[in-house]
Amino acid sequence: MNKPIKKFERLICSNRKAYFEYEILDTIEAGIVLIGCEVKSLIGHKASLDGAYGFIENGELWMHNAHIDEYVNKITFTTYNPIRKRKLLLKKAEIRKWAAQASQKGFTIIPLDFHLANGKIKVKLGIAKGKQLHDKRQADKKRDAAREIQQYE
Repeated sequence: MNKPIKKFERLICSNRKAYFEYEILDTIEAGIVLIGCEVKSLIGHKASLDGAYGFIENGELWMHNAHIDEYVNKITFTTYNPIRKRKLLLKKAEIRKWAAQASQKGFTIIPLDFHLANGKIKVKLGIAKGKQLHDKRQADKKRDAAREIQQYE
């Protein structure tokens, strides 16, 4: 008898500013190539996605400007760049689909969060279109109205 597999997910860090600055049109979950100290640092919530973006180079998807602090232990013997570009793992068909969408004017690939899924660190990516100032004001009004409604209930 097969037991249902429980999916374990834990949020490591999120890019909350992305939801305010951009309109997220589509999302996907991707794996990420990390070195050992980055994994330990991410599990310790020592990361930031502010200003991070994704780009496609030679048919591969990369993430740039994601800051992952160096894991501090007694022995540090290598030079470490916390904002190096990191390769993201997706199938070729998915990369081609996302490349077609991201190549359109005004669209970009934004990492939305790092999370732990079944023992593996994953990145949630979004195809995003930048919001104009009036769109941001409208989002603020909707959020304030929802907050007031919830307060009086």
